[in-house]
This record gives sequence, C-alpha cells and structure tokens, in this order.
Amino acid sequence: MNLRGTQHRDEPEINFIPLIDVLLVILIFLMVTTTYQRVAELKITLPEANADPMQQRPKEINVGISVQGQYMIDKTLMPFTTVGALAEALSRAAGGAKDPVVIINADANATHQSVIHVMEAARQAGLVHITFATQTSGK
Repeated sequence: MNLRGTQHRDEPEINFIPLIDVLLVILIFLMVTTTYQRVAELKITLPEANADPMQQRPKEINVGISVQGQYMIDKTLMPFTTVGALAEALSRAAGGAKDPVVIINADANATHQSVIHVMEAARQAGLVHITFATQTSGK
C-alpha cells in the first residue's frame, strides 16, 4: 500500500529580493542620518611670530539708529532728511581718513529701511567698510 502517493513536493525557496530591498533601505537611512567627522586631519603646530601690534587702527564712524528712526553719527544727533544729507554727514565724520570703518549700531527693533538708508549713504560717501555691532545673548 502506497500512502505517500505520486505527488512530488517542491522544496521551499527563499526569496532574497525583498531581503535585499529592506537592507538597501536601512543602508540609505544610515547614510542620510549619520554625521561624518574628519578622522584624518593633520595635527600641526603653527609657527610663532613676535610682530609688533598694529599701531594705527582705521578710523571708526559709529552710527546709531534708534527704534524711532533717529540717527546719531559719532555722538551727534542728526535728523534724517535725505540719504544725500546723511552721506554728507558721514563724509564729514570720516574727515579724509584712509579707509574708515562704518559701525552700524542699530536697535534690534529699528526698521530695516533705516539701516538701508545708512548703508546707501555710506556707499554714496565712498565708505566701503561697513560692519554691524551686536551683543551676545544672555543665555
């Protein structure tokens, strides 16, 4: 008596394609979220020099801008009429100094337009070195 019959059973197959897909997704996830560091940086010791400190600092022109839009050039209050008048005041404050630096001290709530007025006036006066004064946060 033949109880098994004549049917052949197929061997089970393992399909690797879904496994490869999952591994590729994990690999991409790891590549995107990983932060890289420079491991092979050069360790150098910079040379030393005994140079004299800079004796002549460039002239600084401090321009203050208040919340109300008032302008103060080197502690002198100046009412804003036009950008040209502001440019003339900046030229007078420069006093013929070579490459003076305009330092804009604008209030945090001052309008953007008032800062642009000072930058445009500095450009008209031929003052190309402009910087902004900030303060560190108290955190």
